[in-house]
Amino acid sequence: MLDMIEAIGEDPKREGLRGTPRRVADMYAELFVGLDLDPKQELVVGFDEGHHEMVILKDIPFYSMCEHHFLPFFGLAHVGYIPKGRIVGASKLARAVEILAKRPQLQERLTSQVAEAIVDALAPNGVGVVIQAEHMCMTLRGVKKPGSKIVTSAMRGLFRTNPATRAEFMSLVQGR
Repeated sequence: MLDMIEAIGEDPKREGLRGTPRRVADMYAELFVGLDLDPKQELVVGFDEGHHEMVILKDIPFYSMCEHHFLPFFGLAHVGYIPKGRIVGASKLARAVEILAKRPQLQERLTSQVAEAIVDALAPNGVGVVIQAEHMCMTLRGVKKPGSKIVTSAMRGLFRTNPATRAEFMSLVQGR
C-alpha cells in the first residue's frame, strides 16, 4: 500500500495517510472474509417438510469486489430451488450468497457458485439463480456508465431442462 500511495504522488508520511495501509489491510480482511468460509456449511441445517414446490428468495442485497480492478460491484441476487422434500431457512440461502460474494469475484462465477453450492448441499430437483449488479469499474472509470447493470443467470436441474419451470421462476423473480 505504501508503494501505491507513493505511485500516485502522495506522501505516505502525511498525517492523513499514516494509518492508511493498516486501515486498507483491515478493510480487505473484512471484504474477503468469505475466502475462509464454506457456503455449503450454511445449507446443512434444514427441515424435512415433504415440500416439492418452488421456493424463491428474492432481492438478496450483496456487495462484492471485482477481481479485475479491485473495485466493488453490488446488486441483488434471486435464488430459487425445488426441494426433494428437504428445505432450508431463507437466511441460509442469503448467507450462502454473502459468503461467496465476500471473495475476489466475477459476477458470472458468483452466480454459478451460488447455484452449485445449493445443488451440492441440498440435491434439489432444480436451482435457479439470477444476479443483477452494478459494477464500479464501469461507473468510476473506463466507459463511465452509472446505472448500467449486468444480469447473469445459472440454471440447474429442472430450471435448465423444463422451460415451464424456468419461465415460472423468471416470472416470479421479475415480479410478474
